[in-house]
Amino acid sequence: MLSYSPLETQSFDAFLFDMDGTILDSSAASERVWGGWARDNGIPTPPYHGRRVEDTMADLRASGIDPERAAAEITERELADLDGVVPIPGALEFLTSLPGGKWAVVTSAPKELALRRIAAAGLPQPKAIIAAENVSRGKPKPDPFLAGAELLSVSPTRCLVFEDADAGIHAAEAAGASVVVITHTNSATLQNRPAVPDYLGLRALVVGASLAVERTQR
Repeated sequence: MLSYSPLETQSFDAFLFDMDGTILDSSAASERVWGGWARDNGIPTPPYHGRRVEDTMADLRASGIDPERAAAEITERELADLDGVVPIPGALEFLTSLPGGKWAVVTSAPKELALRRIAAAGLPQPKAIIAAENVSRGKPKPDPFLAGAELLSVSPTRCLVFEDADAGIHAAEAAGASVVVITHTNSATLQNRPAVPDYLGLRALVVGASLAVERTQR
């Protein structure tokens, strides 16, 4: 169900995009990696989506997991498994319609993994990216989106964030940004936010130095 009207009347200085589940779908690879790692370690698959791997692993310390070693192992497996990483429908066209200096990727993934997944999905490489290693506190803290806005030299309150996960939505709202939820992978459980299934029904508008979005007929 499309719910987007409140944001169609607003303009923004920049767009900030989460990566996994937002501009590309890496769920098949992630499920293989995390599921396989959990089986190898005799534990249930932890809730990992939308957060930095080191933050997820820190929560497992009580289970006898070495967080640093486990995070490195997960990252190594993810770098090696790019099978089935595909763009969210319409993301390629939407991103390529934006001026290069007006958008950034703000992801909980390490930068090397982010760049590999973006390439595997056939999406344009961002000129600006905030990745896991660029902040000391990951989502749901606001730090990643604050850093993304700073990187583009804009106020976070003048940014529109595209997100798919609860942790990222909380982070964006804590940063003071507006949020639209991409529901293609059904990751978010939070309700009452503007939401669209993908980018096929959206068009970016560039008006002077400002950006806006509008719905189009699907």
